[in-house]
Amino acid sequence: MNFVQRGLLLLAWLGLSPVWAQTAAWQDSQPCPAWVAKEDGQPPVADKRWDLTLSPYTHHWGGETAEHKPVVLGSLDRAVAGNRFCGMSLFSNSFGQPTVYVYAGQRWDPWMDHSKLFVKVTAGIFYGYVGKYKDKVPFNYNGFSPGIIPALGYAFSPTDSAQVLVLGSAGVMFAYGHRF
Repeated sequence: MNFVQRGLLLLAWLGLSPVWAQTAAWQDSQPCPAWVAKEDGQPPVADKRWDLTLSPYTHHWGGETAEHKPVVLGSLDRAVAGNRFCGMSLFSNSFGQPTVYVYAGQRWDPWMDHSKLFVKVTAGIFYGYVGKYKDKVPFNYNGFSPGIIPALGYAFSPTDSAQVLVLGSAGVMFAYGHRF
């Protein structure tokens, strides 16, 4: 089992484990820097502070090439005041390299008067596009590159959603989200 598979397995266990989800110490932990929270924003609901996102599939705009590998992603976000959040994603990038994305973001829900639709945007730093693939992401320096990822989601329950993440000119990622 490689680095990304182990990380995804851990994220899935943490997000879906009833024992972990009920542990107050984890529920109350706050990994986000203070500047992420909106000063006068509404705090998150006590039992909906964390989001687990899992993606089994990414579609590339130009179609799959012989270089492309399956992209599998797991993310864990912590909500803070003002519908903002911070988080980290572990994934195997399009070229099979283990990659990390650390970010902060904003979520808008409901969106455009549709009670189940939401939009979110993250901005952060990627690490993992290295070697001959270093030029596959813009502004890459020694494997580090900035990223901005918008997403459109549909909440089919208070805790579960389907999301489409737009990956710039590379493609779209389809994901499942679980709020706990």
